[in-house]
Amino acid sequence: MQTFDLEAQGLRALNATLHAQASDTNQTAWEVVNPRGSHAIAVGLDAPIEVTVKGSTGYYCGGMNKQATINVHGSVGPGVAENMVSGTVVIEGDASQYAGATAHGGTLIIKGNASSRCGISMKGVDIIVHGNIGHMSAFMAQSGNLVVCGDAGDALGDSLYEARLFVRGSVKSLGADCIEKEMRPEHLEILRDLLERGGCDAKAEEFKRYGSARQLYNFNIDNAY
Repeated sequence: MQTFDLEAQGLRALNATLHAQASDTNQTAWEVVNPRGSHAIAVGLDAPIEVTVKGSTGYYCGGMNKQATINVHGSVGPGVAENMVSGTVVIEGDASQYAGATAHGGTLIIKGNASSRCGISMKGVDIIVHGNIGHMSAFMAQSGNLVVCGDAGDALGDSLYEARLFVRGSVKSLGADCIEKEMRPEHLEILRDLLERGGCDAKAEEFKRYGSARQLYNFNIDNAY
């Protein structure tokens, strides 16, 4: 394992070093020490490497990730895994606002709680939260899966499209055009796989599914007044 001291060597050098790793690199395991809440750690990676961050991070950790596995042994600031395309990001602690925003693919696992707007405008990512999520989560979510083992805040799934939302606990309120939907066998199968991948000990049968009522897809003159 390669160890990188962020305090001594600096953020620019860290990201340049990680960006230089090719798909056939033999330096596949990296450990980042002394992150001290720095922003933009391990952004834009595009190689099948594994990066372990020993501590908490600031904004946009793991943003635009492609192929890499990033594990943060701490909590993260806003925008973790923002615009991720593939790979896996695992947060051992809590996540601040808009975790997984606009992410097109990959898997984001948050073992603590997530703040507001978790999964905003998600476009194919799988987000698995062991704890609770805040208000306006999955706002305008287009596709992918959001799994919440705890509770959800206000306006869950406001204006969402075809993303699937699975919540084990209570939902404070549903956003515009978001409704509870039937949990069919195919959804249970999808959810079981997600729970296994996320390392959750919950049972799929304990969850409710929420999705789009599809009433906002077309213009309705009555909504203009």
